[in-house]
Amino acid sequence: MGCCHHYQFVEGSESIFTVDFNPIKYGPGALEELPFEIGTLGLSRIALFTDSIVRKLEPVENAIRLLRADHIDFEIYDEVSVEPTDQSFLAAAQFAMEEGPFDGFVSIGGGSVIDTCKAANLYSTYPAEFLEYVNAPVGEGTPIPGELKPHIACPTTSGTGSECTGIAVFDLLSKQVKTGIASARLKPARAVIDPLVTASLPANVVAASGFDVLCHALESYTAKPYTKRPRSDTGVRPLSQGANPYSDMGCREALRLTGEYLVRAVRDEQDDEARHGMMLAATLAGIAFGNSGVHIPHGMSYSVAGLVKDYCPNGYPSGHPLVPHGISVIVNAPAAFRFTGSANHKRHLEAGQLLGADIDDASPVEAGEVLSEQLENMMRVTDMPNGISEVGYDDTDIPDLADGAFMQQRLLGNAPCDVTLENLEQMYSEAIRYW
Repeated sequence: MGCCHHYQFVEGSESIFTVDFNPIKYGPGALEELPFEIGTLGLSRIALFTDSIVRKLEPVENAIRLLRADHIDFEIYDEVSVEPTDQSFLAAAQFAMEEGPFDGFVSIGGGSVIDTCKAANLYSTYPAEFLEYVNAPVGEGTPIPGELKPHIACPTTSGTGSECTGIAVFDLLSKQVKTGIASARLKPARAVIDPLVTASLPANVVAASGFDVLCHALESYTAKPYTKRPRSDTGVRPLSQGANPYSDMGCREALRLTGEYLVRAVRDEQDDEARHGMMLAATLAGIAFGNSGVHIPHGMSYSVAGLVKDYCPNGYPSGHPLVPHGISVIVNAPAAFRFTGSANHKRHLEAGQLLGADIDDASPVEAGEVLSEQLENMMRVTDMPNGISEVGYDDTDIPDLADGAFMQQRLLGNAPCDVTLENLEQMYSEAIRYW
């Protein structure tokens, strides 16, 4: 079969993996070619999505200038919420329905902008009760009934990889939990990725988004192998199919780049090599986890973000508490990888080495510890919160956090080992403080 030893085929298990990715245009100055990309898709009227902060920055101002110069008809929606909610998704969809019809969408911004654009495209094209398409068991998990309008995603942060995935994440306010919509049909028609946009990012935003990149790659690389799943019928294989030889390639390189460049990119805003390296890492990790899926740290992050109390991080819009996605993921990661380390010693050690850990004298039973210590070292030197206590939680919150995470079965089911409610409570307890 040409697969590595990691993938063992047994009777009744899956023997097929799929590779699905959108066309990508990458490189300094790529945004200058946005009108060309719109033209190749034959779009005549587009909805341009951004947020109120990015709207004032050079990438959007340049895009508007270019669209006007090419006489492209467009309407701007700049009311995207940082860390979107079901209400902000619905407001965006309402805009698309009232100001449309549009034959295409463009998003310029971080993951919140790209995800909101995905949702607006979906609900304006196939209107339904909001929970209809939301992942089960939180929502109904109904498949999207048909193709969506073309969406060109232009990320301005080196983090989420949303431009390469069919996932849109949001806070469900009524249940105080983060969840999402996942479908291959949500994947943008193409991505235009210009690393020049990272020059103006505050250090804390670079750190938070960079740790999201790291966890995308690390969780995908250590995910349950696709061959450990029951055989699927044609057409119904899960979007998160598990680690596979294709995703492994992107994960390894994304981890290597993150190990080399993340700390540098945070510490020195003039280090273009490092910031551009992190943008490439984000792209590679986005492609990888879009074909394999993430697991426990992301599952735990949804309740850390959804139950936020009064945490207001530097570098993000003030006015309401939020735990940025990358922070909500990384504060759980050391505890999670100590838990999963025994499930695949070799991969945990290899990942730690790619991130910069010395594994020469490490034994297999130390794999989770070695990897987690390297994560903690990187968190310390980039001023990330020291566990969930520094984003506002204490021991009394653990039951609610664990209950919220346990609802994320789409993610937990992708872990390399079984995860119980009690396991989650123990991991949150260990994540209270690391050093």
